[in-house]
Amino acid sequence: MIILGIESTCDETAAALVEDGRHLLSNVISTSVKEQALYGGVVPEIASRRHCEFISATVKKALLDAGKTIDDVDAVAVTFAPGLIGAVLVGVNFAKSLAYANRIPLVAVNHIHAHIAAAYLTNPDLTPPFLALVVSGGHTCFYRVSDYTDIQLIGGTRDDAAGEAFDKIGRVIGMPYPGGAALDKLAYEGDPNALRLPSPALADGLDFSFSGIKTATLNYLNGAEQRHEAVNRADVAASYTAKIVDALTKKTALALRETGMRTLVIAGGVAANTHLRASLEALCARLGVRLAMPERALCGDNGAMVAAAGYYDFLAGHRATVNLNASAED
Repeated sequence: MIILGIESTCDETAAALVEDGRHLLSNVISTSVKEQALYGGVVPEIASRRHCEFISATVKKALLDAGKTIDDVDAVAVTFAPGLIGAVLVGVNFAKSLAYANRIPLVAVNHIHAHIAAAYLTNPDLTPPFLALVVSGGHTCFYRVSDYTDIQLIGGTRDDAAGEAFDKIGRVIGMPYPGGAALDKLAYEGDPNALRLPSPALADGLDFSFSGIKTATLNYLNGAEQRHEAVNRADVAASYTAKIVDALTKKTALALRETGMRTLVIAGGVAANTHLRASLEALCARLGVRLAMPERALCGDNGAMVAAAGYYDFLAGHRATVNLNASAED
């Protein structure tokens, strides 16, 4: 069964063809990241307009790259939530039109569930149940994945997400956009113990709060500027990264203990962070838990993850109609 996946929740216009939920046939991403970099972050109106310009050609290239036509597609899967509402609307309306015009079933996919499904593409033998940690620009959450479509939120951030926190401090210390990726590299050059920062890991449960560490770091940087003191950017990157990674790792250990899961999946854009990947690899090796991660190219937003998730939603009998609407929330 071949699923066409369409993704447009932020600044990537993406389309991919996946066979039987595991075999990647094509994966095309058109991004407005260079234009967004001029503003230091995603401008929703610009993202929406670029989706309108890119989406038809992106889907066409995904079909061409796979050597398929729309007649070979068994279902169209599209992310309908959560995301920037204007951006999501573009993908949803295009997918509805495409499915309706070609009399193909339409499947609505949750963006976060799609990130989790990206792990199936890199780990073809992966099956539920497992614990999933989704870490991205807008989400930092734990999920109990009991079955392919039975996914329960069990903990998460109460304010900012880890990805947003990385990008914000990266931008403030002059890292090129997106700040999180540049911060990841710079952190290797600094002292992780140079700054005393609060932990994002809250004392109880599986929740986080990233606003405190972000504010503390901004206060440090502003104070140094007022005193005309030089700031070692590598030390800031290393200390900030180490504290966030440590918090994510400690809470993951707690989540594994509380759920009893023997497999951990990490997904989302921040799952590409090399410090986090190394820390969770060490944790899982110590606990004797399997760690399944998407390859780094599949951690960010892409159509392949949507198609993979859509395949299992399709098998579960989930169908959307032309009345499907987009949503900014989960």
